[in-house]
Amino acid sequence: MKLLKKICILSFSMISFISFISFAEVSVIVNKGNTDVINTKLIKRIYLGKVKSFPSGTKVNVLTLKDDVSATTVFRKSALKKSNSQFQSYWSKLAFTGKGTPPKKMANNDDMINAIKSDVTAIGFVDSAVVTTDVKVVARY
Repeated sequence: MKLLKKICILSFSMISFISFISFAEVSVIVNKGNTDVINTKLIKRIYLGKVKSFPSGTKVNVLTLKDDVSATTVFRKSALKKSNSQFQSYWSKLAFTGKGTPPKKMANNDDMINAIKSDVTAIGFVDSAVVTTDVKVVARY
């Protein structure tokens, strides 16, 4: 029984790991008109509400995909070093204390691309496989 339990735990761990690494690459995107230099450190600070403007001084409109989209999990783990639940908890605290407004949620990759291409102040992320020439990629995870 003890051996069976260990095998089950090991199998689940391996499946979780394989599932995580099989996710496609995630691209952080902005409007093509955005000329700011945006690096991974700035992306993290933007998504954690520590920076509210691009380097040019333009207020940033932060967008995220819904929690159940695989790119969201990959982005938050890779770029922010947070799970979805940690990210939600973090923003709940900020919102409750009046120190910030969480990123607006987009339903899917297409909605994200459309929102970014129509808003020069927006930043978001999508599965790299669906990036179009309508947006500019500033980082990949």
